[in-house]
Amino acid sequence: MFTQFPQWVWNIPGYFNIGVACTDTHLNTSRADIVAMIVEDDALGTSSITFAELAQRTDQFAQVLRNLGVKVGDRVLIRLPNSLDYPIAFLGAMKMGAISVPTSTLLTAEEVAYLAKDSGATVLVTDAAAWNVMADEITKNTADIANLKHVLVTQLESVSEFKSPAGLNVQGLEDSILDIQQVEPAHATKADDPAYLVYTSGTTGYPKGVLHAHRALLGRQPAAQYWFNYSEQIQDRIMHSGKFNWTYVLGTGLMDPLYLGKTVIVHEGKNDAQKWLDLINKHQATIFIGVPTIYRQLLQKTTATQADIPSLRHYMSAGEHLSDEVLEQWRTRFGLDIYEAVGMSEFSYYLSQSKYRPIRPGSAGFPQPGHDVQLLNPETLQPVPVGEEGMICVKDTDPGLFLRYWNLDEETAKYKHDGYFFSGDYAKYDADGYIWFLGRKDDIIKSFGYRVSPYEIERVYKGHPAVADCAAVGEEIEKDKLLVVIYVIPKADITVNPDELLAYGKQHLAAYKSPKTVYVAKDFPRTKNGKILRKDISPTIATAKSSR
Repeated sequence: MFTQFPQWVWNIPGYFNIGVACTDTHLNTSRADIVAMIVEDDALGTSSITFAELAQRTDQFAQVLRNLGVKVGDRVLIRLPNSLDYPIAFLGAMKMGAISVPTSTLLTAEEVAYLAKDSGATVLVTDAAAWNVMADEITKNTADIANLKHVLVTQLESVSEFKSPAGLNVQGLEDSILDIQQVEPAHATKADDPAYLVYTSGTTGYPKGVLHAHRALLGRQPAAQYWFNYSEQIQDRIMHSGKFNWTYVLGTGLMDPLYLGKTVIVHEGKNDAQKWLDLINKHQATIFIGVPTIYRQLLQKTTATQADIPSLRHYMSAGEHLSDEVLEQWRTRFGLDIYEAVGMSEFSYYLSQSKYRPIRPGSAGFPQPGHDVQLLNPETLQPVPVGEEGMICVKDTDPGLFLRYWNLDEETAKYKHDGYFFSGDYAKYDADGYIWFLGRKDDIIKSFGYRVSPYEIERVYKGHPAVADCAAVGEEIEKDKLLVVIYVIPKADITVNPDELLAYGKQHLAAYKSPKTVYVAKDFPRTKNGKILRKDISPTIATAKSSR
């Protein structure tokens, strides 16, 4: 057995505000004039902001909202690309006690209108080009989104003029901020007060709002020590490859590092493997945060080694499972590990690998200290034995846990009861305390009496040299009869042999786990954040197949 992690002591104050904690905390300290964020935009170039400037801009943004009549608890919908305006709006809204609602730039105008309606947002913050595309749809739905009164538009230099439909107050954000000469103090929010509202895929076909409190930032602090591996000797500079709308990035690429006075570097533009290397060297990044796809691209599309990016000392990944193949290739080329974490919209990256214990490929690592993660039988509410699957549950007193689902009291009661949050995800512990993530119950394939985790099959197939990505699912061949099948995306410029892939499964997996059919596909149906939608995978996406 490994040495136990030390006991974590939570120190959650009665009053706490994320916007203040990420900006004003650093005033009158040595960090005030340190760069808080750098944005590299393919079209607009490089921009940056210090902690002192960020504190001032967020104060001014908060005052803009007050002057518009926005009240404490009102929702501010943010649809922006990666830019300095993002932290200004996201943190500034929370400073005045409003609830920030981050959304993706990939959303259509119709989807934005739905979120404005569901959240009851009074303000929309967006860039000029996007606003001109969505203005007509928003105007068409004004009866349904009667709460929306104001639109604050950024990046006006990107358009010759912006639309200003009747019934909405549309104004440029930059000019509005510059007009503010005096600001009121930040609102004294309690740690349990609502802070931000994120939307995730819902079971009804509509996005589901997940409401977090200001204490969520403090609830993620174990990750700073047991996943991030920050340094006290140097000013860490974190290069993040994601978009701010994603919960994963809002935490690791915005709130968490800014709270601790670190510098964040983000990119807006085309995803390109060489670009990450160039930006890492340009800004001497010390920590790189990505998703497995980014790491695969760096391995496949560049010849880089650690000698090419010597400033980097720590690599992190989340969003989907990092294959054993990618981890091993990374170790060989770069001589360092990639540390994974698992989280969800309701509870950010609470499981992770750590420098304090060896990585066990395929395992999600350990619950971070402070998070009482139990694997329970959801019917008896009793812990399951080591080696048996149980639902991941966490005490509902955990400060990192969400408050509730927005406008969905029954849904909240379904997952939060009896003193626990029941995640719906299943896992098992091994004898050494490593946790092995199995996924949601509806992802588990029940084939001929066996219970098969698709993640286990995919981990094996991602080790095949011709496989870029894959998804294992159950295929119903007749009522209540499922076969394990796998869909494979080949690596670029490689022709795969489905028969060979079938044989590969038989060689590396138990007979009941080995896929009975291999489908070759060009891509998978995915969420806007790139996660595979298993329920939408069918033979219609296949270009070739082989069965036995």
